Amino acid sequence: MYNLNPSFFEKRGFFVPGKTIFKLIPVMMKRFFIGYSLITFFFLNSVVLFAQHKNSFTKQWKIEDESHALQMIEHADTLELIVPKGLTMWYGQRLTGDYEISYRICMVMKGGTYDRLSDLNCFWAANDPKHPDNLFARSEWRNGVFKNYNTLNLFYVGYGGNDNSTTRFRRYWGEYYGIADDKVKPLLSEYTDVPHLLAPNQWYQIQIRVKKGITTYSVNGEELFRYSVADGLGNGHFGLRLLQNHVLFTGFKVITF
Repeated sequence: MYNLNPSFFEKRGFFVPGKTIFKLIPVMMKRFFIGYSLITFFFLNSVVLFAQHKNSFTKQWKIEDESHALQMIEHADTLELIVPKGLTMWYGQRLTGDYEISYRICMVMKGGTYDRLSDLNCFWAANDPKHPDNLFARSEWRNGVFKNYNTLNLFYVGYGGNDNSTTRFRRYWGEYYGIADDKVKPLLSEYTDVPHLLAPNQWYQIQIRVKKGITTYSVNGEELFRYSVADGLGNGHFGLRLLQNHVLFTGFKVITF
């Protein structure tokens, strides 16, 4: 006779007498609690790993935040940054010799308070001429305020700066600060065409290289800027520089040659 109300087991091709089902219930409950415990253990371990990852991030990066209201949210391997004012996020390790920096970044434009399509910027080969052995000696004084970075020696790209109307490459000479301001950050090169400005919610692969006396800056495989560097002038710190915007940042990597 066809069973109009097949049991859970019978639906899956098993015939299990009714009495046997009652005998199986304790086994099923035991397996359920073991499974639940394993799931709980997995999530507890995930929290620990997340905390360890967060701690390692704070050890690797130095934050200079003008607003003191920066929001940093980690999503697996991606860092979300909501930036109310000026922010410089320095990579703690000073880079020397030949090296390549790469990362992926996206300007979030979804109607948020700080979703502003502008200023996907960065510094590299950064040094403080007054404190050549310690870039962070005046970190608290700089405090994310853009004009205070005029005191440093570095390379700078302002991608989609000036409300997304320019993409500029500059060389900063901090030793001229307060002495000859016109020499502090000369403009080396510039784009103003739409293909070299920012697009909303688009991922950009950034690559910065210092190799054999040349430094280059590339976006999505296209080299935008190139400049000759004398021995040692490519050495220094990398900094992600943002201003009143909202980004996703991932895949940061440094390779030495």
